[in-house]
Amino acid sequence: MSRQHHFHIDHRGHSVSVTVEAGHRPVVVVLVDGKETGRAETRGDRPVTVPVELPADPPVAAAVRVTPGPGVPRCLLLAEDGTDPHVMAPRLY
Repeated sequence: MSRQHHFHIDHRGHSVSVTVEAGHRPVVVVLVDGKETGRAETRGDRPVTVPVELPADPPVAAAVRVTPGPGVPRCLLLAEDGTDPHVMAPRLY
């Protein structure tokens, strides 16, 4: 049985959402402005980094770093625009 966890942040005028489906093989799905832009699978509690791009002019490279466990998953947005990593807030759906 798996459980889904959701995270969200607004960054530079863009919506970044992450769904982590916890379980034996966690799956991470990243949406930027409502469109799926990244997907990754990991094993157990191993952290995974999913590269994405924020649609700006010029586009801004970014990544979402997910630590699936132990316990509740955690997400960071790593934007390559010189800002510090941003903790993504959990969102209840």
